[in-house]
Formats: sequence, structure tokens, C-alpha cells
Amino acid sequence: METAERWIARDEALMRLRVKTQTLYAYVSRGRIAARPDPANPRRSLYAAEDVARLTGQGGGSDTATAPWQVVPFESPPSRGEALIQSSLSVVAGGRLFYRGLDAVQLSASATVEDVARLLWDARDANPFTGLGPRLDVAVGASTRARLFAALARRAEEDAPATGRTPGALKAEAASVLNEVIDAVAGPGPRLHFHQRLGRGWKVLERDNPLIRQALVLAADHALDPAVIATRAAAGGGASPAGAALAGLATLGAAPSTTSLTRIVAHVVEARRDPAGASTRQMAITGGVPGFGDPAWPSGDPRAEALLQAAALPADLAAVAREGEAASGRSPGFGLILALVARRLDLPRDAASDLMLLGRLTGLLGHALDQSTDGSPVAARLRYVGPRPGAH
Repeated sequence: METAERWIARDEALMRLRVKTQTLYAYVSRGRIAARPDPANPRRSLYAAEDVARLTGQGGGSDTATAPWQVVPFESPPSRGEALIQSSLSVVAGGRLFYRGLDAVQLSASATVEDVARLLWDARDANPFTGLGPRLDVAVGASTRARLFAALARRAEEDAPATGRTPGALKAEAASVLNEVIDAVAGPGPRLHFHQRLGRGWKVLERDNPLIRQALVLAADHALDPAVIATRAAAGGGASPAGAALAGLATLGAAPSTTSLTRIVAHVVEARRDPAGASTRQMAITGGVPGFGDPAWPSGDPRAEALLQAAALPADLAAVAREGEAASGRSPGFGLILALVARRLDLPRDAASDLMLLGRLTGLLGHALDQSTDGSPVAARLRYVGPRPGAH
């Protein structure tokens, strides 16, 4: 009954609004219409009837009114010294993460990496992953990260600049890049879904592959960070999707959210043997427990909660999360749950950061495409503050 009263299908929304499908998607990505996956078919969306009514002048409210789930700071002018970047990919609102207006946690319950890529890349009308095959000369490297970066770097060198190319061609190229990266990481094999190919490469039991899928979907994008800025700056300069994503991924690899995973993994290894003692020692030494608490999520990261619920952790790993939260008074972060999932699946030691990087690659390719095809110029200005010319 709730769905019938509050949520309507796409065709109904289009009929009431009298707009094209692309306009409806734009309303969703800009936060003007709330959307969620259809419980009967998660690949389709339902749209908030109240928001549609407001836009058609039938809702009794102003079109510019701020709904409880909306955030609008990005609409204000940038402060002095800030770069203005416009994005339609993701936003954090009301303590939840949305991919183009759809709740990321709800999507992660069933969506594949390919599904989320098509959503973030605005490629819902045509599937850029159709017909992709393996590349014979797969990129090599001693670690997952080395093979990932090698595959991206090779494509960045091979692919033509994005300038002047059609959106369809760029989306197809991004799909082939992601396909090659997965092959480089997992090895060539049957054309299964990306998470299944990674599971085969990591020798994960087939029943556990959905946990890899959900981790990658939840890691795909997280609003604005330096990796997004680097990606969009490169794409704005004409770089190919692979080149722009390489710039962003290199930035992400050095970001605190990624480098801190080393400390988090070390804590998980220690705390697995002595959950309460390890957490207490960390509090005494550093005043916190690695992986617990995140200023970006004062009420807790919904991605971490969703992945933790899906993980079905054994008692020793569940105790790491429970005792760390008790000792620190803070909720477990997404990085900690990635580390616990990696241990639960018996993945390589660095797999938590590998999952983070592979997941974010989908979103960074989306930012590259968004910037290349429909992005406004990145408005930034360099101010020289060095020695006066000729002073020496």
C-alpha cells in the first residue's frame, strides 16, 4: 500500500511531468525527485509521487523547498580559494549515500558492479558491457594493485583523448577499460559478472561471491574527495577515461582512507586473537581504535552497517567489531568492515584496499565520463606566492 501511495513507476512519472526520460533522470540526480529501487525488480526505479506533484504544481509546496533528505550546499557559490566542481553522480544526504538519486545501500542488496556502472555512467538506455571479451596480453604484476595500475596505465597510453568524441563511444571505452582491469586482477576466464570473476581469481566459494559484489557496489563513489578532483581535472584537460581514472586512483591510493587500511588490517589481525585487550590497548596508546569513527559519518556509515549485516562473520571476527565499538564508543567504519570481510573470505592481506580501489574505479570512470561529456569547466585559479621575480 505504501508503494502505491508514495512511489510511482517511471512511465507514470513521465506522463505526469510531460518530460523525456533524460529529464526525469536529471531531476533525480539533482535531488529534485527522490527515487528508490523497485522491490519487485531492483533494476527498475520508483519515483516519489509527492516530488512529482510538487514539480507539476500540484503538491501544495514550492519547487525550491528543501526536502528532509536533500542537501543543497553545492548550489551555493564557492568560498574564496575553492574550486567549483559540478557532479551528478553521488551525494550524501540525511546520513545516507545516493547514487544518482538512488540509495546506495538499497542498490547493494542486489545490483551488480555492471548495474551500478551503468547508473553512474548514465548508460541505462544502452549496455556498454555487451560483447566484451578477454584481452590476450593481460597486464602483469606481483600484486593486485600492481596489475590494476598496469592495466590502467596501458590503456591511458593507448586510448585517444576524450575531446570531441561522442558520449556513447566514451562509455563503451570505459566499459572495456573496467573489463580489462578485472581480467588483469583476476585472470582471463569465462565472461561472468565482474564480482564472480574476482571471486574465481581469489578462489572464493561461489556462495560468498555476493559479498564481493556488495563491497564493490558500496565502495563505488562517495561524493567529493581529492580523487574525484584529480579525475575531473584530468578529464577536463582532455584525458581519456582510463587516463583520468588513473590520475584519480593514484590520488586515492595515497589518501588517508586508503593508507589507514594498513593499520586497520594490523589491528584486525591482533584483535582476532584478543578482541577486548587489543581495543583497550589501542585506546590507551592512541586514544582511538583503528577503523572506528569517521567525521564524515557522525551517525555511523550506512555502508559499513549494510556490509556487516551481510557478512555473517564468525564469532572471532564479530568480536573485533563489537569490542572495538565498546572500547571506542564509535561505530565501525567502512574500512574496518572491508578488512573483516577480507579475513572472512580468506583473501590476501591487502585485499581490503584492493576492494576499495576496484570499487572506486567504477565511480572514477563515471566522473571522467561526466566531466568529458557534460561537465562544466573546473573553476580554479593558481595564485603565485613565491619570491618576487628578479629578487635574487
